[in-house]
Formats: sequence, structure tokens, C-alpha cells
Amino acid sequence: MAHLLIVKAGDAFPEVIDAHGDFEALFQCQLETALPPGLTLQVFDAPRESTLPELSSLAGLVITGSHSMVSAEEPWSEALKPWLVEALERDIPMLGVCYGHQLMASAFGGISDYHPAGRESGTRQVMLSEEAQDDALLGELPQLFYAHLTHAQSVLTPPKNARILAGNKHDPHQALRYGPHQWSVQFHPEFTVSVMHAYLERQRSALRDQGEDPQVLMDAVRATPEATALLARFVALLRVTPVS
Repeated sequence: MAHLLIVKAGDAFPEVIDAHGDFEALFQCQLETALPPGLTLQVFDAPRESTLPELSSLAGLVITGSHSMVSAEEPWSEALKPWLVEALERDIPMLGVCYGHQLMASAFGGISDYHPAGRESGTRQVMLSEEAQDDALLGELPQLFYAHLTHAQSVLTPPKNARILAGNKHDPHQALRYGPHQWSVQFHPEFTVSVMHAYLERQRSALRDQGEDPQVLMDAVRATPEATALLARFVALLRVTPVS
């Protein structure tokens, strides 16, 4: 039996967990209905579990967001980097989200750190690059689409061989591809409108401090079906037999 592994990179805010579930649960809600026969979901809690899963049984992996920062180089996070490099070498399909996006870029030779313009939060527009037009994962998206975002760090310098698939005015590296079946996105395809509202509510003071109006951002939150569709599309691209 092949597994799609959710690499849990941290915990959501307590009020988000109580109302909507933790990070892995948000992904499970979107992924479970798309799983084909012969593929099961598993969760690896990276900050709490010390033994990394064997790659040989994985049909793919998804790396969640986190309230940690990649630049802090926490031991559990640093331990994932060579494991991700090996997964890339084996061509195991991967999708990193937010922290996962920044971690993959850092693991593969890029630089992730605090964005000089500050935090990006709310439902924002993201634009595909020309290179994304024939991409297996992002190619079916409209050129301009809405996505939920909440991040203080970004991929400042992509790895040398990475393809830039999407960006916006705040962050030109909203989506990257590192190999034939390895992608990462800064935005949150797993977020719902309610989860995005909860994050903005928690960030009101920080957003005001950087000159933004939290209520304007709250009022602008909308559904993001195009971004959410990436999760089911990623599952459709997976092998259903174990990767050797």
C-alpha cells in the first residue's frame, strides 16, 4: 500500500484548532476525497517525532505551514532538509505549502528569510508566469487567481534550477517547481474563508503596526476554489504504487 504523507510542520493557533482542526486536518479534509484506491494518508509530526519516515513507501508528500521560521534553523526542521533532497533525487512527488514552500527552497539551495516589506496576509491575487502555462500542476489555473496568504518570511532567492511559476507584487516567488513532480506554493490552498478570517483576527495588531487596515483585509476575504483545486490535482498526479 502506498502512502501520501502529510509532514506536519507545527500547530495552528488554539482557536483555529478548536474550530477547524490543526494544520494536518485542513489538508486531510481536502485530500481524502481525492484519494484513489491503493493510496492512504499518513501524518508525520516533524517537530515531535525524531525518526524520519522511510521514503520507499511514499507515493508523495505534502509539507504544511508552521508558526516557526525556516531561518531559525530549528533542529527538527534542519533534519528534514537532507531527507527532502533524497526525496527529490528519487523523484518522489512533493508539495510544500507556506513553511513547506520556504523549507523546500532552502533545502534545495535557495534562501528563505523575513520579507523586507513585512507580512502578507489575506486573500490576494496571484499571477501565473509564462513557464506555468504547460505545468502539470498549475497549468490549468487561470492566469490571475485568488489565494489565501499569511506569512512573514518568503523565498527571497529561489534555488538555481527552480522554475518560478507564480508571483504577485509582494512576493515574486509564490509558486516554484524544483523537478518533474516537485512543487511548492507560498499561499494556502487548504485554507477556508473561516480559517483565513481567524488568522486575520489574530494578526490585527501586527497588521496595523505595518500600516494595513485589518478590517479592509477581513472584508476582502473570499473563497479561493482555483487555489484549493491544486490539492486534488496534486493527488491525481501521484503514483499509486510505492516509489522504489
